[in-house]
Amino acid sequence: MLFDSYSGRALKLKNHLVMSPMTRSRAEGNTPNALMAEYYGQRASAGLIITEGTSPSPNGLGYTRIPGLYNAAQVAGWKQVTSAVHAKGGKIFVQLMHTGRVGAAVNLPAGAEVLGPTDALLPGEIYTDAKGMQPHTAPRAMTQADIEHAIAEYVNAAKLAVEAGFDGIELHGANGYLIEQFLNANVNQRNDAYGGSAEKRNRFALDIARACVAAIGADKVGIRLSPYGVFNGTGHYPEQDAQYLALVKELSALKLAYLHVLDHSAMGTPQVPADFKAKLRAAFDGTFIIAGGFDATSGEQALNDGVGDLIGYGRPFISNPDLVARYQRGAALNAADANTFYTPGAKGYTDYPALA
Repeated sequence: MLFDSYSGRALKLKNHLVMSPMTRSRAEGNTPNALMAEYYGQRASAGLIITEGTSPSPNGLGYTRIPGLYNAAQVAGWKQVTSAVHAKGGKIFVQLMHTGRVGAAVNLPAGAEVLGPTDALLPGEIYTDAKGMQPHTAPRAMTQADIEHAIAEYVNAAKLAVEAGFDGIELHGANGYLIEQFLNANVNQRNDAYGGSAEKRNRFALDIARACVAAIGADKVGIRLSPYGVFNGTGHYPEQDAQYLALVKELSALKLAYLHVLDHSAMGTPQVPADFKAKLRAAFDGTFIIAGGFDATSGEQALNDGVGDLIGYGRPFISNPDLVARYQRGAALNAADANTFYTPGAKGYTDYPALA
């Protein structure tokens, strides 16, 4: 089943394997390049590729060397990537990720600033090329005008994604970045139209989703969520399950291309309870992608059990450009070099060998 074709309302894929979004930090000057096109093209045997987090705004480039999608040079760079993937019969969505309060000002281009739902500082440090490890920069609390501007930036990026040849976009509502900063009660302490209740905390995500659907069509918009995640100062809160179920029901009504649920427990975070995943799936009328620690055997089992429609694979795709073929043949996997996950250049990026 894992290797069979998939046909959903919005997605027609050659298999059930999704290459999950993973930060790789090769976009020099925040612009995609030929090296990135080679990397994604090598992995085009996946049923669907979802790119690394890509900022819709100069303000969302909190990490060093992550790509953007808000100007003509970036569109041209991404066209190289989409062409490489499509030439091999693959499909590719771009993940739109605004880092929000996760960032250091030194990583941002001139004129950009670190923003968040409030001005609360994220504890800890972040890597910068200019100065090494640095404390996170204190964010400026977003005003109503800032929120409206950010939504417009997502819409602009969605339109540019279509121009660049992407098959669609994924809204990154996980991992403690801007959308989840609004969703999460531990981070969002606002008391206005965008905070103070579960319904209001959901509003930013829903406003972005609705605006992107209006701009490019529901069949080209997916979203990723990570309930029970703890990254970037998020974590569980009492009404979380009810809030996420309400959110997913509203997203379902928009007829999105897919819902992508990430369970980070394989990396040591709390597990998303199986019964809660089942409730999320039941609440969403559409393709349901599950990710988090799967291999070929467990992915096949999850499909057979009806837990999800598609299986997301992350790190195995880093070191195995031909992961689909290796899983099909039961071949050994290349070991990944964690030291080169986020370093510039081809080493640990495009130089992993494929099967003979």
